[in-house]
Amino acid sequence: MARGFFITFEGLDGSGKTTQLRRLATYLTTAGHTVVTMRNPGSTSLGDRIRTILLDSRSEAALGPIDPIAELTLMFADRAQSIAEVIQPALAAGAIVLCDRFTDSSEAYQGGGRQLGAERVLALHAAVCDNLQPDLTLLLLPSLHTSLARARRRNQRSLAVTGTDENRFERESDEFYTRIHTAYMAIAVRAPDRVLTLTDDSSIDIIELQIRAAVEARLEAQAPLLQPEETR
Repeated sequence: MARGFFITFEGLDGSGKTTQLRRLATYLTTAGHTVVTMRNPGSTSLGDRIRTILLDSRSEAALGPIDPIAELTLMFADRAQSIAEVIQPALAAGAIVLCDRFTDSSEAYQGGGRQLGAERVLALHAAVCDNLQPDLTLLLLPSLHTSLARARRRNQRSLAVTGTDENRFERESDEFYTRIHTAYMAIAVRAPDRVLTLTDDSSIDIIELQIRAAVEARLEAQAPLLQPEETR
């Protein structure tokens, strides 16, 4: 069986990547592909616990300040588990894996935002993840102000409705997010064959169509290995 196809969604909080991941999953599933969706951190029992520690703004009240290096290594503990438990088995079965964040997020948030540097993050990726790279990364980078406003509104709604609080990163300064934005742009420049960058503030529907076109082109290049079952 042919190896599947690994697509990651990246961007600032509030960039719309999660919405676009869900729309693409629906589109590909309707087209007959086997699709596995997941998120980093999360999507495994261990990862969900790590996600609560890292994203809940109440974590530090209970645990004390989380050191940036500890934050980074927890992100990679989650990633190692998700690769072993979800990503590699799905790819081995020929599925298309859609992942909400991967190592680019660590390079942007911890390497850039926390100022730990890209080299440390990439060295961990090589050691912990066997340097597994996405086949395609969709990087959504609308304006910084637009992204942060969306993220903060979304998380406040989630807290009010579900009691889930994932505001820990959203409390950071605009300077923190400016460093993240800069780091993401550096990744896009370094890996243009892998990273498709969408930088405008177009509507959700227009962005969806752009993403579909890019994914269809990449999957067509893999044909016939990744054709839906009924077309083989």
